[in-house]
Amino acid sequence: MNRLRVRQLLQQFLIEDIGERDVTSNALFSSKDEGEVRVIAKENGIFVGEDVIREGFTLLDEQIHVNLLKQDGEGVRKGEEIAIIEGSISAILSSERVVLNLIQRMSGVATLTNRAVKVLEGSSSRVCDTRKTTPGLRMFEKHAVQCGGGFNHRYGLYDGVMLKDNHIAFAGSVSEAVKQVREKIGHMVKIEVEIETKEQLIEAVEANVDVIMFDNCSPDIIKEWLSLVPSHMTTEASGNLTLDNLHLYKETGVHYLSLGALTHSVQSLDISLDVVQTRKEQLI
Repeated sequence: MNRLRVRQLLQQFLIEDIGERDVTSNALFSSKDEGEVRVIAKENGIFVGEDVIREGFTLLDEQIHVNLLKQDGEGVRKGEEIAIIEGSISAILSSERVVLNLIQRMSGVATLTNRAVKVLEGSSSRVCDTRKTTPGLRMFEKHAVQCGGGFNHRYGLYDGVMLKDNHIAFAGSVSEAVKQVREKIGHMVKIEVEIETKEQLIEAVEANVDVIMFDNCSPDIIKEWLSLVPSHMTTEASGNLTLDNLHLYKETGVHYLSLGALTHSVQSLDISLDVVQTRKEQLI
C-alpha cells in the first residue's frame, strides 16, 4: 500500500471519530500518562494491517512505540499477540477504534480470500476481487485480498477498459463498443469484455480483446465456450460465485474467478486491544 495514502486516509478517519476532542480520554488522562497495550487475535485467521497499526497509533503522538509481532499475510491463532503498543494512554485510546475497525475488516477479507484460494488448490484458476468494495476502503481491501493469496482486478474505472452489458447495449454491439474505445485509448490499456451469449463471445474473439469475462455462465457452458477462445486471451468468470459453488468452476480452465463477496460480504476477524500496564504521572 502507499504509506502516504494510508496516512492521509487515517487522518480523515481519526478526524471523523475524534472531532474536536476525545472527551472521555482527555478527562481521565494527562498527556504524560503512559501505558502498554497488546493487540490480540480472538480467533484464527490471516492478519493484515501492519501499516494501519504503525501509522494509526503514531499519528496522534509520534513518541508512541509500536512493536509488530506479525506481518501482513501471516496466520494468527486465537490468543496470539499481533502487536505491542507503548506510550500516551490518551493517544492510544483515541486511535484504538479506527485502527481496530480497519485491521479487523482487512484481516477478515484476507481470511475469506485464503479460504477461496484453498478451494482452488490443484487447479490453474486464480481468485480475484472486484470493484464491489467499501467506498473509501478500496486500497485497504484490495491489499487484503493480495495478502490472502488472491489477485486484484482493476482498481477503478481509470486503469482498464471493461465493457459491461450496459456499455454494449448503449454502443449497439460488442464489435462497435470495442471499435470505439480502441480509437481513443492508449496501447497500454487493456480491454475486457463481459459476455453472456455465444454470439457475444464470437464477436469479442473476432475483435481480438485482451480479456473475456464469462458473466453468469454455468461451469458447463464455460467449458464448452472456452474452446472458441484463442490461447493468448485471458479469461475470467464472474457472477454469483461463492465459496459454496467455487469448486464447480475449479476444472473449467478459466484463468480467473472473481468474487465480489470477498469484499462486500466479509465478516471481520475478531481482534481486540488489551491493557497490559499503566504508568500514570501522579503515581510516579
